[in-house]
Formats: sequence, structure tokens, C-alpha cells
Amino acid sequence: MRKIKAAFVGFGEVNTPTEIITKKCLEAKKLVEDRNIELVYTDPVSDDPEGKYAARAIKELSNTDFDFIIFCVAGWIPSHAVISVANEFSQVPMLLWGLTGYYKNGVMVTTADQAGTSALRKAFEDLGYKFKYIYNCIDSPPKIDKVEDFGKVARAISLLKRSKLGMMGFRDMNLHTTLYDGLSLKRTIGPEVEVFEMLEIFQKARKVDKTDIREVLGSIRKKWVFEKPAPDEVLEKGVRYYLALREKINERNYQAISLIDVDGMKKLLQFPPAMIFMLLADKEHVTTIPENDILGAITQLIVKYLTGQIGAYMEFYEFMEDRVLMGVPDFVPSEVVDGPVRVMPARFGGISGSILNVSKVKTGKVTLCRLTSTGDRYKMHILTGEAVTPRKWEEAGWEPPAPQLPSLEIIRDTPVEEFANNVMSQHYIISFGDHTQKMKDFSKLLNVELI
Repeated sequence: MRKIKAAFVGFGEVNTPTEIITKKCLEAKKLVEDRNIELVYTDPVSDDPEGKYAARAIKELSNTDFDFIIFCVAGWIPSHAVISVANEFSQVPMLLWGLTGYYKNGVMVTTADQAGTSALRKAFEDLGYKFKYIYNCIDSPPKIDKVEDFGKVARAISLLKRSKLGMMGFRDMNLHTTLYDGLSLKRTIGPEVEVFEMLEIFQKARKVDKTDIREVLGSIRKKWVFEKPAPDEVLEKGVRYYLALREKINERNYQAISLIDVDGMKKLLQFPPAMIFMLLADKEHVTTIPENDILGAITQLIVKYLTGQIGAYMEFYEFMEDRVLMGVPDFVPSEVVDGPVRVMPARFGGISGSILNVSKVKTGKVTLCRLTSTGDRYKMHILTGEAVTPRKWEEAGWEPPAPQLPSLEIIRDTPVEEFANNVMSQHYIISFGDHTQKMKDFSKLLNVELI
């Protein structure tokens, strides 16, 4: 992903020595830039009667593009001086960052930074600004980690507004939790969804160059461990569809993709798309999810933009007293695999066989999340837990011997019953580590209700 882009403007009152305010702001600026954040910097603003410093800052920042703006309070400042600048950027995520005093010859020297921020926080809230408030403490390191995390949230929002998702087909299996409203999604979250027909991909697949097929097949045979021999014609068919979809993705610049699965690829083309999803995720770095699950795909993009991870989907198989069993009946991206990618030909029920991913999944602390909507109201369900290797299990219906599907048992940090009574879909998106705070900040900035 591209660098985070931020604007930076410091504040301190006209009666505070200019050199102190400037020094503190430049030190804060360096801390931000050391986190690989691209800054547009303007000199500190004071509350001069003519307002010339505020006017200069507005002019210097108005012709630039950034994900968020840092209002760095380096000392007491009457609120009108800050708000005169903030009002010009009221649609941009804001970080209200209060610096702190320092020690000189064993004496604490303060410029009343938190007097400035405490006079601003409620005003920002009442004015409806999309902001986060951070303050440093004099006896602790600066809160630069929180600044960087907020930058990731702001960048994610900016990227989502420019994102485009491709969906082949519509409403697989007539499911309800995969439905979406395009206009409210565009207004509230930002991405555009494009629907295309399976026939287009079928036609493209017939024209794929055989040299390209051989090249991808060679890569597959080197990287994947085959638990059982796979017929060449099955592998070739999967590569053909992958290359056809790659062409479509490149034509339309999709960042995520979902395909009609059971009622499309499996029923009409007699080819379960697990192998196709694996290749798209690993080679094209797009997020992938089956069954026309657009809100699931949006959640994947949110996770990817916030954490840098692929945001794999998983679905629920069993609820237990202290944990849930999650797995996938098709594929996982190689990023979440523990060890080599393992595959095998497999058949489920009356569905024609293809390639099934049977890899082990990484364990550790995880965050699960899911975006959902009721009409034009959006909610984000966030939960955390410890992912452990699952016990031996199988899904009924697979051709014997039944495969061990990629899966995890996730020991919940909160009661399973509480989660179950709020569950929003069969599909949730997984990321490794605890990303709760970034998810909360993201939801707050977009007026998405938290669960």
C-alpha cells in the first residue's frame, strides 16, 4: 500500500515564546515522519488578532491531498484560532494531538498544552468533526504509536473511497446476509461494486494463451504440495479461469472480487472455484470471497487497509461453550497458512470435483469482524480470541476419506453466547493480532455502529 499522507499544523498562543512552540512542533513532526508518514507541514499558528497565521496555514494546505490532518497543540491556544483552520477541512479525518511540557534544571516547564486540548475536544465533537483526541504525558514517551494507528485508519477510509469490487453473478444460493445496497454503501463506506456476467469469463477463458497456462501450472507444481495426484485437465481448467479473471481485474482495476459459487461455477461450469480464488489471492493480491458476499468483501478490504493483512474469510461450523469452530470448505490464502500450501482433488455431494485446499492455518491472537447493514444503517461486529489448532473433525458429505478442512478453534475473549446472539453472517473476516482499536476508530469516523 502507498504511504500514509498527513497534513500537520501546530498551535501555540501569541504570548508563548515562538521558539518554544516551533521547537516542540518540529520535534513532533520528526516523530511522525520517522513512522514513514508523508507530511505536508505548515508553520505553527497563533491567535494573532488579524488571523494572518491561520489564513497562511489554510492557503498552504488547501492545494494538497492528504488522508488526515494533525492539529498539534503545543501550548495554550484560544479555540477560535484552531477552529478557523479546522472548519476549512471539516470533511477530513482529524487528529487533535496535545503535546506536553518538559523538564529544565529539574523543574517541570509547561506551556499548558492540555489546557488547549481540553478547550477544543468538546467543541470538535459538537461541530461534528471526524476526529480522534490523543494527549502526551510528561513522564511517558510520546503517543506516536497512536498517531500512526490513526493514520492507518484515515488511509483506509481514503483508499476505500477509491476502491472498486468486481462481482461475478448475483446473490448465490438466494442468500440474504450477502445482499447489499449500492447507494448507501457508496455514501457510507465508499467503494463501488461492479457486477459482470459469468459468460464473459467463460468466453475469455476459451481464448487464454497456452503459454501462459503452462507458466502458471509450473509455478503451482513447484509451490503446492499435492496430497493426491490431480488430473492435468482439472488444473488446466482452473488456470484458464484464473487467467480470464486476471484479465478482467486488470481491465477494471478491482481490489476485491467475489464469484457466484454454488449456483454458478459449480452448477453451470462444473468447476468449484477454490483453486481460482487461491491463485487470485496469492498472485494478484486481491481479496477474495465466494458466494457474492459483497459486505464480506468490503470487510476484507477494511482489514487489509487497516492491518496490511490479506483478511481471509472463514465461516462457522460449531459453537461450543468457550470457543467456536471456524473453517472453509474451499480455500485459504497462502498468507494465513502454517507451512506449505497443501491441496488435493476432492468431491462434495453431487458437485463435480476440483482442487481443495487442505492446508493448516496459523494460530495465535486473532480479531474477527464483519460489516453488515440494515437498510442504510451500517454496523461492525468486532471480537477477539485465541486461535488454536482444531481437534480432528470432518464435514459430512465429502467423498471418503473426508478431508480435514482448513480451520481453527477460536477461544473467545468474551462469552460465546454473547457473540452468538449478535452474529451477523456465516462469513467473518480474520486477522492476526488485536486490531480492535483501529476497527473502533474506523467505525466512529464513518458513523458505523459498533457491536
